[in-house]
Amino acid sequence: GIYVCAKCGHELFSSRAKYEHSSPWPAFTETVHEDSVSKRKERPGALKVSCGKCGNGLGHEFLNDGPKRGQSRF
Repeated sequence: GIYVCAKCGHELFSSRAKYEHSSPWPAFTETVHEDSVSKRKERPGALKVSCGKCGNGLGHEFLNDGPKRGQSRF
């Protein structure tokens, strides 16, 4: 399935990119579209992530914390 923004319905993540992680929140390796999210640097190793359409806050992208070496985790 496709995960969408709760505020505007914009497509964000695919269930194909979802994986198990130790955090209590769903974890994804990539977005559905290049413009699915917007990002801004918040601190070293983490970017603040918002919906690419309406700006609704979605959490973070943690750099180099994905299931494979060099992958990020949303």
